[in-house]
Amino acid sequence: MDRRDFIRTGAVLGSGLALGSGAASAQQSVTAPRAPSPVGPRAFPTGFRWGCATAAYQIEGGAREDGRGASIWDVFSRTPGKVANGDTGDVACDSYHRYAEDIALLKALGVGHYRFSTSWSRIFPEGRGTLNRKGLDYYNRVVDGLLAAGITPHVTLFHWDLPAALPGGWQSRDTAKAFADYAGFMASQLSDRVDHFMTTNEFFCFTDLGYKVGSKAPGLKLPDAAVNQIRHHGILAHGLGVQAIRARAKRPVQVGLADNPSIYCPVIETPEHIAAARKATRVENAPFLTAVLEGRYLDSYLKKAGAAAPKVEAGDMAAIGSPVDFVGLNVYAPGWARAADDEHGYAIIPHNQASPHMASPWLYVGPETAYWAVRHTTDQWKPKAIYITENGCSSDDAMIDGRVDDADRVMYLRNYIGHLQRAAAEGLPIAGYFLWSLMDNFEWEDGYGKRFGLHWVDFATQARTPKLSAQWYRELIRRNALV
Repeated sequence: MDRRDFIRTGAVLGSGLALGSGAASAQQSVTAPRAPSPVGPRAFPTGFRWGCATAAYQIEGGAREDGRGASIWDVFSRTPGKVANGDTGDVACDSYHRYAEDIALLKALGVGHYRFSTSWSRIFPEGRGTLNRKGLDYYNRVVDGLLAAGITPHVTLFHWDLPAALPGGWQSRDTAKAFADYAGFMASQLSDRVDHFMTTNEFFCFTDLGYKVGSKAPGLKLPDAAVNQIRHHGILAHGLGVQAIRARAKRPVQVGLADNPSIYCPVIETPEHIAAARKATRVENAPFLTAVLEGRYLDSYLKKAGAAAPKVEAGDMAAIGSPVDFVGLNVYAPGWARAADDEHGYAIIPHNQASPHMASPWLYVGPETAYWAVRHTTDQWKPKAIYITENGCSSDDAMIDGRVDDADRVMYLRNYIGHLQRAAAEGLPIAGYFLWSLMDNFEWEDGYGKRFGLHWVDFATQARTPKLSAQWYRELIRRNALV
């Protein structure tokens, strides 16, 4: 299973759950057509934010340097048999030493925004307590370097690399509190220069895939009751983190999160199928994004979980539902839903052997999901702003005569971004797009065997080479329109 698995046929979240009560009920009418936007047929709005995204453990390396503590991904990747080819993130792209070179790559692309994560164990080696000043100094240098290059930093505070020293990991409620302390501290240190903070990245991946499926760190396979509690601790960490950032920031900042909800596209764009797809998107994300944006668990989720439902303490749901300034959506593979004449009101259509996908078997191709991710989120929860915080694809890239002509990645990006342009043209609140990823990197349990970057990385020499897709993205940004 990979990090965006289960686009999932509801295997883990419980496909076919009945819809819970609430104001956001999928029984609401389909959104009426919107007035035409002044945005042209291929253009994006003036001021649209184009960027790239990376994550600390995937690019930094320097795993044992300058006081950094071990994360659960250090432990997991160094355990034989857990990661392809025995690869680890010990060196990765060596961005800990080459961050200035990577900022230059961003500047050459013409992007104005960069989403990166901070390594919790580089700041607090034990997860809490004693600060590692050298770790903080590193991120100060990165932020200052980005600003000097005219690039706006967007900081994600947790992208899976949980400090290994925290007792119990996400099984412990105390981890959510420790995260809030860390998030508040980082806001106090960076908010004089950083305007945008994201709390956590992809709940499903660091909870279910880490503690139920076991394909990601820490690699456990726990029963449902334990997993449901871990899910609760994950979203509680987000909510407490939002509160801590707002409390400790030196000035008003934008606070949100990045999640990879299961997005269901209607099989046909008719009112009944659109309503079914919207309903599926709400219900299938009941433990995560739905709970965060509604501040409650759906009745159907709790009923389905039964005795295994998470234990919720007083004040938890208020914290979890803390208002956010934006919602970040990581968009990759689609789901498909149709209307069904039963108690659920929808049916999920599974992928089959002929479904097109990129180099990663899980990365089914469905460009429409870029539009429906924005549309469903808007219709259902009406956030102030939406960012596509990740979108990209793996490819079997090959360096030939000094070139990487990744035309398949250009095809993928052109189609997904084309559907995002539809959302912009309809006036939906899409504020920006972060391409995954700036460069090839450590791709979790796939090691270095799957390449997602706009830049080819020779992991023996650490040389970075722009691919054809980098040239394409640079031209798209220059025009602020599809190419």
